[in-house]
Amino acid sequence: MYYTWLDRWDERRAQRGEKEKTATHFALGAEYGFPDAPKTTHIAEFCALADQAVADPTFFNRPSGDDWGFERQDGWIKFPSDLSTETEENNVVSAKVTQSGSLDRALVVFHHWNSSNRQPQIANFFARRGITVVEITLPYHFERSRPGASYADYMLSPNLGRTIQSVRQGVWDGRKLIHWLKGEGYKEISVLGMSLGSWVAGLVAAHDAAVSKAALFLTAGSLADMVWTGRATRAIRASLEPEITLNDLRTAWGPLNLNNYADRLARPDLDLQIVLAKRDTVVLRELSATFLQTLHHTGARPDILELNCGHYSLAMPPHILWAGLRLKRLLMRDH
Repeated sequence: MYYTWLDRWDERRAQRGEKEKTATHFALGAEYGFPDAPKTTHIAEFCALADQAVADPTFFNRPSGDDWGFERQDGWIKFPSDLSTETEENNVVSAKVTQSGSLDRALVVFHHWNSSNRQPQIANFFARRGITVVEITLPYHFERSRPGASYADYMLSPNLGRTIQSVRQGVWDGRKLIHWLKGEGYKEISVLGMSLGSWVAGLVAAHDAAVSKAALFLTAGSLADMVWTGRATRAIRASLEPEITLNDLRTAWGPLNLNNYADRLARPDLDLQIVLAKRDTVVLRELSATFLQTLHHTGARPDILELNCGHYSLAMPPHILWAGLRLKRLLMRDH
């Protein structure tokens, strides 16, 4: 009875989020994802560029430079993104800081797609335990929203290149913030990503040795498969399906596939935690299982917590309490 109610609650929550999403035009958009590449008009050409990006260990390296432009005021950090887009608002990154009073540990939080609020309960909980929490804003969310957009339609969309650009921008922004925090004296930096934010946090952890611990909530490996099968992305699939096969989409979004960086997530100096929902209709359990198998094949031994709830009901007690306590154990453990 309880789980029937829980499934219905998750479905109602999904329906509310679906109201504003509409099918938009499919586009390759290679100029966004691969701005230095020649003009691309065919999916095969796009996929070749994507394969090159997967093989390029510097693809997620932010540009070097000393002009970081950080401003700190009233519990907020603002700084310019190193990846410039046509949306002016999106080019300034904001992050909410909840201070712990200690420089021992900092946790950078990457929120979920179309998040409508930050997480003061999580931030205060960990700040009281000596962990400064920094909630970074993903591209096209909150203060970075595109004028006139009712949701973050440029962060995840049927424009293949723009989606790569947006996730890459989120990774660059996160890495820039992490290295600034290191410069401020924080000894240990951890990342927490939720749903789409877990892909960004996972890519950050995979490419940045400054990250000591990574917690990925409601995650999987293949972003293409998540979009194709997930409850929250039906409008995107409706735009993709007439134009591209799932196999081609997997290749096109290969640079965003955490399976392709499993060996990096298996590095011995990274503590990795995965939190999953057994009743998830957004990130299907079989996709998460494939990701876990890939991690194990590369030698990673993540701490895994599976909760008997749905994607959205993870935020409800008692599930969020169990997830939070497991995260606390990870963050408080000596590395």
